[in-house]
This record gives sequence, structure tokens and C-alpha cells, in this order.
Amino acid sequence: MFKRTMIAASLAVAALASAQSMAAVVGGGATLPEKLYNGASPLPRLLPTDFSYTGVGSGGGKTAFLTNAAASINQPAGTPVDFAGSDSVLSATELANYNTANAATFGKLIQIPAVGTSVTIPYKKSGVTNLQLTGAQLCDIFSGTVTTWGPILGTADTTPIKVIYRSGSSGTTELFSRFLNDSCSTKFGVSSTFTTANIGAEPANWQAVAGSGDVVNPLNLTDGAIGYVSPDYIPAPISNTSVARVSKLAVAPGSAPLPTLANTTAALGSATVPAAADRANPLKWVPTFGSAANDTAVPVGASQYPIVGYTNFLVGQCYTTAADATAVRNFLTSLYTGTKDSTVKAHAFSVLPGTAAVPTGLAGEIKKVFLDNAYGDGLDIANVSVCNGKGRP
Repeated sequence: MFKRTMIAASLAVAALASAQSMAAVVGGGATLPEKLYNGASPLPRLLPTDFSYTGVGSGGGKTAFLTNAAASINQPAGTPVDFAGSDSVLSATELANYNTANAATFGKLIQIPAVGTSVTIPYKKSGVTNLQLTGAQLCDIFSGTVTTWGPILGTADTTPIKVIYRSGSSGTTELFSRFLNDSCSTKFGVSSTFTTANIGAEPANWQAVAGSGDVVNPLNLTDGAIGYVSPDYIPAPISNTSVARVSKLAVAPGSAPLPTLANTTAALGSATVPAAADRANPLKWVPTFGSAANDTAVPVGASQYPIVGYTNFLVGQCYTTAADATAVRNFLTSLYTGTKDSTVKAHAFSVLPGTAAVPTGLAGEIKKVFLDNAYGDGLDIANVSVCNGKGRP
């Protein structure tokens, strides 16, 4: 009996030691891809089992990563933050502040697109099962310019429009605001905070909610409600009975595209890769769609859903724990060489242009620069020469 107890104890100690030696890669941020990253039964999980991800919003994720503030992603104080998810791209100020405060100790940061996404427009309006909206109509609805459904439907309907919007810093809001700004710059700016993006005042009957998942429940309970979420929060197959068709410009009834995977992928297109001189600049790696100087034009093709963008990863080039660096490298290699494609598509997200067993295009450039050091830039994760003596905790 004593022998069996000692063997069991030894096995338990060995198991504990093995678990402690595994990389525990901690991250959090955007709720838009949260179901993709963590899995949502019966759909599989994109992240490896030794990665944790807490959806708190893009703003919280960026803060956690940029300052190593674990509390921003609801982790215990002192927990190292290894990566973040964000649909909101870094600003020049955020990058400059990181470089000033932490780059010398932590090493350079890397910002790269993870997957392509649409921003869907779910709605609930009794008697309406074929809602189709233009950019101008979406501007009227989400700015509060139009407060009842009649002007949108071309009827005398006086049902109040109730917008369900995100309360905090949200990358989903930023993606949506880029589209709205492109359609009506006098009503919307570009911001990850809805109340900042919306130049006007929000009507009293509107509702602010914390995360992507929080949009769906109040919307489904309220006649006249409308909101915006990632495709992962919409039951498959996507149907016009509960999700609006959208086009930037007016088109024939029933012909505007739905946010299907095919229409999203078509809209994202091939994506321009950074020029050689820009490869070291984290601000150059994420394509955006809108009217800003470096934006790609909002897609207007018949099979191109127009509200699209990318959700991104923030990772470090250097980690003090070698196992963390290896885990991050292995995951990104699997993502950008096509191993994860079926999981990405199952959640209705688009793989990066060029993702394949031998990646080309944007996916190929990410692999060459940040994993293979194919150009000799020294930007690859865990580069021995660059990371000597520095790294994320």
C-alpha cells in the first residue's frame, strides 16, 4: 500500500512538473474573435490548448499588452501578458509610447492581421424579413438622424429605432466606424469608441453594452432594434431575415450582399503587402478600408460585402521565457501556412490572402519576415542577435 502511494505521489509530482514546464501563453482583448480563439461548441478552438484568451474589448487588450497590465484582461497582478487580440489598429501615439517606455526592455512589438472579418448588422423588426441598407441609411440610423423605421422602410411605421452599441473601446466599433466615416464624414469619425465616432448625440432609448456577445440578447428581445457584431455571433447560415444586406451605394432590392464568408473574402481581396522600407513598421502591416490616406477603398462589387477588415495579433519579437517564444512561433506558423484554415472558416472568418502550405501574398510576407527572417531584416520572433538580454516577462 505504501509503495503504491509513493508511486502515485511520484507520478503526481512528475505531472505537476510537466505542466509547469509547458508554456502558459496569456492574452486577451477583442471580443469579435473570442469564439474563434477559444472555441464555441461544436466549433473548434483556434488557439493552442496552452494559450489563454480573455475577451474584454480591443482597448483592454492593447492596454494589457502595451504596458504588461494583466488586470486589463482580468488576470491576476503580476501575470505576464504575452499577446493581445485587437480589431483596432495601433495608433502612432500608442506605438511611440510603447517604444519609449518598454521597447528597450521588452523588445519590439509585432502587429499582424490574424483573420479577415465582416461586421454584420443584425436587426429585429416585425414584418420585415428582407432588410437592405445603403451606407447613407446606416449613417442615418447609427447617428440618430432618423429615429423611427418609417423613413428607412419607406412607410409610415413609427416603431422607434433602438441601436445596441458597444460601450467601451471596441475594435468592432472601429471597423464599423471606418465604413460609416467613408459614407458620411460629417456624421461619423473613426474611433474605437462609438460615442466618440458618432458626432451627434445618442437617443435616450439606445443601449450601450460591453461585448460582442452582449449585443445579441437585447437586440433579439426588442422590436425595432439593430446593432453590429462579428459573424461568429450570428447563427449559421446567415439569413436576411435577421441580418441586413448592405451596399455602400443604392442597388436593386434584394441584390446587396449578405456578410457570408464568400462575400467577405471577395471584399478583402488580395491585400497589399508592405514595401521593403516599411517592413519594420508595425503600423504598415494591417490593411484598413475607408477614406483615410492609407486606406483601401470600401469595396462596392456585387459579391463584396462592404463592411470588412482584419482582427489582429499583437505579439512580442522577444520573450524572456524561451518556451513562450517557441509556442508563439509554432502557432503563427500553423496559422499562416494553412493548418488552421478549416477552423477559421468554420467560424465564418476569412483566412489571410495567400495562406497555403506554401504561403504567398500577405500571409507569405508575414511568415518570411517574422518567422523565417527570409530578407535578413532581423525582425523574426526570438532572433538571437536582436533579443539578447531583452524580452517580454
